[in-house]
Formats: sequence, C-alpha cells, structure tokens
Amino acid sequence: MLPDMSFRRHTASTPRVSIATAALIAVAACAACGSSGGSGSGGGGGISVVATTNVYGDIVSTIAGSAVRVTSIISDPDQDPHSYEGDAKTQLALKKADLVIENGGGYDGFVDTMLDSAGGDAKVLNVVDISGRDPGGDGEFNEHVWYDFPSMTKLVDAIVSELSSVDAKAALTFKANGDALKKGIQGLEDGVTAIASSAGNVSVAITEPVPLYLLEACGFYNKTPKAFSEAVEEGSDVSPRDLQQMLSILADGSVRILAYNEQTNGPETRQMLEAAKRAGIAAIPVRETLPAGEHYVAWMRGYLTQIQDALAA
Repeated sequence: MLPDMSFRRHTASTPRVSIATAALIAVAACAACGSSGGSGSGGGGGISVVATTNVYGDIVSTIAGSAVRVTSIISDPDQDPHSYEGDAKTQLALKKADLVIENGGGYDGFVDTMLDSAGGDAKVLNVVDISGRDPGGDGEFNEHVWYDFPSMTKLVDAIVSELSSVDAKAALTFKANGDALKKGIQGLEDGVTAIASSAGNVSVAITEPVPLYLLEACGFYNKTPKAFSEAVEEGSDVSPRDLQQMLSILADGSVRILAYNEQTNGPETRQMLEAAKRAGIAAIPVRETLPAGEHYVAWMRGYLTQIQDALAA
C-alpha cells in the first residue's frame, strides 16, 4: 500500500544486457495503444491526465492506452522545467484533469502554482514522494527520478491504482498493462545488475546529475566535482578551479564514460566533450524528455547498451 504522502486530492484550497525480449515486445505493444501526447493530448478515452513531462505521459499512456487523454506539458527539448511558465491552455487542461503526474522535488513546482490557480479536483501523483527519496536531506537533491528504475516500478503501481479507482471497469486492463510495463522495467534492472557485477571499479564523469541514479546503480563512481555539475545544471558560472579540476579528471584517463545532458549546450559542456574526445573517453548523451517516437523502456534500454559498448571499447 502506498503511503498517504504519495498522492493527494487537489482542490483550490489545497495549497547487451540480459533484458527479456518478450517483455519489451509486450511493453511496446501496450505503448502503441496510447500516446505521450507531446504538449497536446493523446488517446481518446474519458480519463483526463496531465503529466508535467512526456516521460510520465508515455508511462501513463502505456498503462491506460485509449482509456485516457494525456497532455504532456513539456516535451520540447528546448523547454526547461525549472523555468517553465504556464499558459492558458495548460491551465485549462489542469482544471479539467482527473489525474496530474508531477515529478516533484523542486523540478516542476510550477504545476502546483498553476493547480492552485486553476482549481479543479485532480488527484496529484508526486513521483519523488512515491519514490521514497528524501528531497529534504543533506546536500543537493537529484530530482531526476525517472532514471531510478525501482522508483518507476512504484509509479506504475500508483498509476494503476488511481486509474482503477476512476474507471473500475477497465481495472483489469490497467493491471495487465502495468504488469507488462513492470516486467520491462525489471528487465532494465536485470541489465543494471549485470553491468554492476561485471564492470569492476569504473569511474565516470557527468556534466549534470541527470543520469546519476542509473550510473550509481551500475556501480560506477562519480568523480565529477559536485560544484561543477551543480553549476552547469543551474546555468551559473563554473569556477576556474572546478573547471580545471574537471578537465584534469578527463585528461588523466581515470574515467571511462562522460555522461552529458544533450539538451544543454553551454560552453562548459562543449569543453568537456572536446576534452573527452581528446582523451578517448566515451561520451554518452542523456536527456530530460523522451525523444520523439520512443517509449520509456526502449529509451532506457538504449542507455544500457551505450554503457555496455563504452565498457567494451
């Protein structure tokens, strides 16, 4: 049973990896029934769902298919959830929503402000709360929980439960699709376990903490100066000392992989890519939104394949 904090009813007054091929086919088949909706709506069903990003829009569409209409607020790679400003269309979608899925952890706080203004009676699923991770702990919280596969399994259960409470007649379908999706996510976890058990002592570097949950689950050690990745993520100036330290890490051959956010193109990121190329370090691009035409499990499986290829080089 999910803890009460994982969701709430919102009102105007409430401020090469051993991954099972069959599972992937099942997930893809389910996903084909729905749509992450871009920044518009997908599906033709009666349940209205608003997701703050198309990552969560895709997950709910995979579970519910045509039973839902999904609006994914952010799908454009040029949109930054940290600085997103809503519009009247989004406000209306939130007002009419039966279910809202937000990342939480400070990532997409705009949606709470918009919900307070829009009114309505949507149930809100906060993925960080569902994950059980504590955003109030010591240090900078990594809010990119969609790279944490156990958290996504918990999210699937929460979505299935909520959709079933709205449309009890479709509950068995939601459960079957959710089980297929969880099987696909379990395949991803099996792949991570395989990497962790065979890779040995591997150090990596990042430009931003976007993929850090995945890299740490693979057993990798992140050598990036924390101040460097935080400054790049926040779009603030990187100190000369942190910049030089990061360049030295890439030059001395101590890391095998540089994971970089391909949706940001600042000078520091470009410098790191150039340094990695000179040093012969594999550079793996990661994203905060789902690429067009992709679905969650296949998208994440692609990262595992890139990690394996980098380690085998």
